[in-house]
Amino acid sequence: MATGPLSDPGPAPHHDVTAPAAEPAAGPLTGFTVGVTAARRRDELAALLRRRGANVVSAPTVRIVPLDDDSALRRATERCLAAPLDYVVATTGVGWRGWMSAADGWGLGRRLAEVCRGAVVVSRGPKATGAVRASGLSEAFSPRSEANDELLTWLLARDIRGRRIAVQEHGAPLDGFVGALRERGADVMEVPVYRWGPPDDPDAVRRLVEQTARRELQAIAFTSAPAITGFLDAAHTAGLHTEVTAALRADAPGGGVLPVCVGPVCARPLEEHGVRPVCPDRGRLGSLVRTIVETLPAGNRELRLGEHRLVLQGNVLLTPGEPVRLSPAQTALLRVLSDRPGQVLSRAELLRRVWVGGGADEHAVEAAVARLRTALGPYSGLVRTVLKRGYRLALAP
Repeated sequence: MATGPLSDPGPAPHHDVTAPAAEPAAGPLTGFTVGVTAARRRDELAALLRRRGANVVSAPTVRIVPLDDDSALRRATERCLAAPLDYVVATTGVGWRGWMSAADGWGLGRRLAEVCRGAVVVSRGPKATGAVRASGLSEAFSPRSEANDELLTWLLARDIRGRRIAVQEHGAPLDGFVGALRERGADVMEVPVYRWGPPDDPDAVRRLVEQTARRELQAIAFTSAPAITGFLDAAHTAGLHTEVTAALRADAPGGGVLPVCVGPVCARPLEEHGVRPVCPDRGRLGSLVRTIVETLPAGNRELRLGEHRLVLQGNVLLTPGEPVRLSPAQTALLRVLSDRPGQVLSRAELLRRVWVGGGADEHAVEAAVARLRTALGPYSGLVRTVLKRGYRLALAP
């Protein structure tokens, strides 16, 4: 095993591994580390990712806090029942179901359904629409964009002066939405079902922020806008907001962390910070996972050592035998070398491109190369030393 610089001995020797040209076998997300920030259904999302081979780091950045005694929700419900409603706005599926369930528990479920049936029901997106239909009602309008802005535009296009409008909230008050309706003269009843609170484990969120800043993740999944806000707030608190947003940008030096959002409404807080996340066509967990599966492997690198086909996928080198697991630093080093297969990269250039944040010297490069060779085992000949010049991969350009 090499422990220091070696001269380049020429063509790579044959290694006694497995049969030539055998195809590496692994799950589509083997080698990738994906952050999960969801408060709801996080176990389901994590299981879907792990089933495809991903290493999952779960750190919910907010928590859903039910109203302590439901008194505010009950008062809002009773106000809705005091007179006929003209419009009812369903903003989320979980919030709508929570409202209907609470009303049933108070013995008011049938009356509430009748009042809503006599009103014009509008819903924001397919989840809210599904919940409305499941309660025996039908929606008059649901915006394709799944955005509150389009829902508000639709309402403001009507004569709503003096109209009674119930707005089901979820997570946070819709001050701007409600304020615009009231400015037009509507009598608006805000129906608070849940509130977002601080995370149960802020230390886990801080660690997720730090891993993102160091680019030790390959992707991070968001299922709600409040989860993004909580994540970015944690980055501010840790003094890492600049590093985190840089890592989340597609043009981040040295490769970034892919942000994936369940839908365009969820994505807005990231877009406000100059980050353009990837979104699936449908706002479903399955579609979110499928988007990650389709996007991350696009950055795989195929390497050939003699007759052996190797694939660098995330933090794993897929081989005809067992996958070789690498540290994030080893992965970054191998990826940078693979950018110029067969060409020599100096220690100074590797230092600049792999240790983006600084804090290392050329001796760190030599030590990292030695550790990489050790990790590669029978494939250590992939990384070659060119005396007094630097390192290269034993590959033809």
